[in-house]
Amino acid sequence: MAPGDYAVTLDELEASFLVTGEGVGASQWDAGWRQRLVGNLRILVVQPWSVGVHAIYVDGSFVDEKDHPNDIDGYFECDLRYLATGALERDLNALDPHKVWTWDPRSRRPDRNSAKGQLPMWHTYRVELYPHIGQPSGIRDRHGNPLQFPAAFRKTRTGNRPKGHPPDCPVRVR
Repeated sequence: MAPGDYAVTLDELEASFLVTGEGVGASQWDAGWRQRLVGNLRILVVQPWSVGVHAIYVDGSFVDEKDHPNDIDGYFECDLRYLATGALERDLNALDPHKVWTWDPRSRRPDRNSAKGQLPMWHTYRVELYPHIGQPSGIRDRHGNPLQFPAAFRKTRTGNRPKGHPPDCPVRVR
């Protein structure tokens, strides 16, 4: 595959090599775990869609050649005012039975298998979706410059190589 974004439905993602491992050549590919992660992603993405957010991207170790990814990382494009007023968080939590929608660093809790504190949505779903309004992602380029989510999701974490070679490709869920 060429570098770039790949738009897929949740059903297409579930049937893709990112879940099944077909053609990846990995001997320990954990298709069952990946299926569970996509099921959790399905629960979460319906909520932003319900409040008018439509551009949702997934990446992280889920789209890398990692047999057993720890989670699914992603971001969605949203309106700054909707986020800044707290209305986005309020509206999303009204839809989620676990009230996991927050990005407040004080809400992070440790996990014995992770070196950093994790957000409530990670603890419940093993998925983290961040609002993107043009801010840096926390990931830096090879020169140390902060990257916004779109640019960060198009590079590998090691080596800053362009993504796009299977399975290494960002995915837009539609």
